[in-house]
Amino acid sequence: MTHAATQQPAHPARGNARAALLDAALALVRRQGWAATSIDQLCRTAGVTKGAFFHHFESKDALGVAAAHRWTEVTTPLFKNAAYHRHGDPLDRILGYLDFRAALVHGPLEAFTCFAGTTVQETFAASEAIRSACGECITDHAARLVEDFEAALHKYRPRETVTAEGLALYTQTVLQGGFVLAKAKGDAGPLLDGIAHLKRYLQLLFKARRTS
Repeated sequence: MTHAATQQPAHPARGNARAALLDAALALVRRQGWAATSIDQLCRTAGVTKGAFFHHFESKDALGVAAAHRWTEVTTPLFKNAAYHRHGDPLDRILGYLDFRAALVHGPLEAFTCFAGTTVQETFAASEAIRSACGECITDHAARLVEDFEAALHKYRPRETVTAEGLALYTQTVLQGGFVLAKAKGDAGPLLDGIAHLKRYLQLLFKARRTS
């Protein structure tokens, strides 16, 4: 069977070429990396002409910046509407977030790894614009956890002096590192282990145990 990334899809509806190119970038870069993804392949996967590409983006780097913003648009509703927000206790919401991240880990590696994390590893020294856009994507996601960490710090007495912002960023450090090791090992084990270790750390930090 021909690989989905190389199949010629139906042409997108008029006016949807930009979105089709961005979605093609999210899929291809997560599967094979930024450098291996060419403009020609993006156009084939999106079902648009190269002329359409340059109508919407002046360069591949310009598409990379827009794709990082698109990644935020795609993932925000997934986390905003997740059930872990319904927990009354802030620590349970944080642990529930980590459980939710673990539940997303299934299928091939590109199905659960991060576009922003994948792209910034390749481009941080070559494109300041992409580095900044991907960094903003990751830190903005971390910022959504700050309120719950602040509430947990207020409710529980932590073992160490920590900040809500630092803990929120640390969750992303663990997750992004887990994505890298999952790719290095060729399986999701390191990522799932990292999430489990992070949960244990937070439970010890806050001197609390999650109840069933």
